[in-house]
This record gives sequence, C-alpha cells and structure tokens, in this order.
Amino acid sequence: MIRLTLLKLLQAVPVILIVSVLAFLLMSLLPGDPAVLIAGDQATPEAIEQVRRNLGLDRPFLEQLGIWFLHLLQGQFGSSLMLNQTVLSAMAERLPVTLSLAGLSIAITLPIGIFAGSVAAYYRQSWVDSLVMGVALLGVSIPGFWIAILSVIVFSVILGWLPSSGYVPIDQGAIEWLRSMILPAIMLSLFQIGFLARMTRSAMLDVLSQDFIRTARSKGLSEWVTVGKHAFRNALILVITTMGILVSTAIGGSVVIEQVFALPGIGRLVVQGILARDYPLVQGVMLIYGFAFVAINLAVDLLYTVADPRVRYD
Repeated sequence: MIRLTLLKLLQAVPVILIVSVLAFLLMSLLPGDPAVLIAGDQATPEAIEQVRRNLGLDRPFLEQLGIWFLHLLQGQFGSSLMLNQTVLSAMAERLPVTLSLAGLSIAITLPIGIFAGSVAAYYRQSWVDSLVMGVALLGVSIPGFWIAILSVIVFSVILGWLPSSGYVPIDQGAIEWLRSMILPAIMLSLFQIGFLARMTRSAMLDVLSQDFIRTARSKGLSEWVTVGKHAFRNALILVITTMGILVSTAIGGSVVIEQVFALPGIGRLVVQGILARDYPLVQGVMLIYGFAFVAINLAVDLLYTVADPRVRYD
C-alpha cells in the first residue's frame, strides 16, 4: 500500500507541473496587454508601466516562469488586486461555503444515485428501469442555472419555505445553516444523481450477468446478499471512478450555483475576479483548483485498492 501510494504521488508530479505552467500561461494567453486590461482603458502610461512592473511582466518569459515556480515552492499563490489580500487568505475565507455546498450535494447524491442505479439494473427492461433512467436523463439534461432560478421562484418567492440567497455559518445554528444550503445543494446534485444512477446501472448490469452471481443464487443465497454484497462490491470500481468525477463536478459546478443563490464561496469569487479583471486572483484560484483535482484523482486511485484488493498487484 505504501509503495503504491508513493508511486501514485510520483505520477502526480508531472501533472502538477503541467497544471502550474498552464496557470502561469493564463496571463500570457489573454488577448491584448494584461497590464492594460488590469489597469483599465483610461489608465496613464505610467500607471500601466507600474502594473507591468508589479506583476513582473517587464521581465523575460523564462525569468517570469522561474519566479512563478519559486513563489509556488514558498507557498505563495499570488495576491488579489481587487481585495488587496493574498489568494490563499481570500480562498480560506470562502472555503467553508464551497465545501458546505459541495459536501452536502455529495451527501445527497451518493445514496440516491447508487440506490436508483442499482434498482434500475435489478429491474432492467421494466417500467421501473424506464422511469428511473427517464428521470436520470432529465437530471443530466436540464441546465443547472435554469432549474436553480426556477427553484428560487417556487420555493423562496412563491412558497416562502427557504431563503433565496445568503449563507449562514454552521456555528450560528445547524438548522439555519441547513436552510441556507439545502436548496442550492439539491440543485447542484440533480446532474450528479442522474449521472451516478446511469453509471451505477451500467456497472451493476455487467456484474449481474457474471457466472459467480448465478452460482451465488444457485447456492440459495438471498437476493439481498447476492445483489447487495457480491454484485455491488464488484461494481464498486466504476462507482468509485464516478464518485471522483462527481466531487470534481461539485466543486466546479458551484460557480453557477453560488452566483444564482448569492453564496459567498470560491466560485463566486472567481466570477467577481473575472469581471473585475483581477487576473492574478483568477490565476491563483485556478492553480489551486488544479491541485485539488489532482488530489481527488489520487484519492480515487488509492480507494481502488480498498474496494478491490486485486488492484494492489496490477
């Protein structure tokens, strides 16, 4: 296990380097002069030159890249021009909101998506299968921003059951925190539930047709043990892969949901940075997002060994 972990960490190093270079190139790939974009169209040449010096844009490309990696090794991910604070501190202030949204949506997605996909596979080619897959198709097809706006109109404006915007920290009351997060989390989980249900169904159908399932049934094992223990355990590899994708989707999809529900999370911070032309902030956040996605994929690879011990010897 330790050897496999070290191997996966070494394999992640080139990916992290590529992500770092791509985040650095974000400033260079912008159309026009980044210093002019940041300073504004009405800025004086002196102000533009000052911005260029502050960002190090007046230095050779390779020197800029070297300074960039040196700062990363020191844990410096840049500073926001809009907020006048470091990217790490800005993200730390908003991280609880995004984690609450992503975590609650995953907690909603996993039991519903796995159960729905398993039921659809067990009752394959029946009305149950058609109903579950039809609902799942709607979940992955409906635009997230549209259904989120519609939910605000119905549940907040018309019915008045839930707040339409804002975030209440959990230390100010678990009930109020849940009321502020439950509707955004459900809207974020709709796509994820449909996607997970379809992938779980596919994995379970493949396993349920295997010989060892027929052998388990011929021995007189109950359907609960046969399907719940033997079939689902062998379908876990694909389900775990899907879970890794869903965690990444929950973090990335929070951008739209946070905008609709006015949640002060990292996704909304990125949008505000783009609108304010705060490219150092966007650059730093995208870099940290890239590191997070690499860490998620690494965790999924390690979970394979827990779900299926045979992976350890591949």
